[in-house]
Amino acid sequence: MPTAELRKFEKVCEIVEKHGKQASKLIPILQEVQEEYRYLPEEVMTFVATSLGLSPAKVFGVASFYAHFALQAKGKYVLRLCDGTACHVKGSEPILDALYEKLGLSAKKPTSADMLFTIETVSCLGACGLAPVMLVNEKVYGQVSKEKALEIVDQIKQKEDGNASA
Repeated sequence: MPTAELRKFEKVCEIVEKHGKQASKLIPILQEVQEEYRYLPEEVMTFVATSLGLSPAKVFGVASFYAHFALQAKGKYVLRLCDGTACHVKGSEPILDALYEKLGLSAKKPTSADMLFTIETVSCLGACGLAPVMLVNEKVYGQVSKEKALEIVDQIKQKEDGNASA
């Protein structure tokens, strides 16, 4: 493999090496790769497959089977809105509509062009007592209203604008 190609996958090489190039460690390897890239690019999965002596189809099969793995690029901030029974009954759908409208996104276009936001719905976040619930990356927001959800987005935008000008 050319040196430029190896440099491109340097971090992936470190992750694979750390796990002893063991095919049995595929899931933890993919988890670490996703942490690095925020998703699993096809060329990286192929590289991992080759490094572990697996077929690319096997790696893709594992990555596509588990909901935790993302095969499309996601924004820096992933807004996960629960639409389980408790959250739905308490009004998660209007919150989702408000977020889509504010960010110019939809179910078919869940990630903003600037790669700042991705909106996802999930079946349950396991916090039904806090319904409706929204997760921003790993932070849980309970009893969210449309106004509160939009305020959270505004706070993130202000923080990012502050970082850009700093």
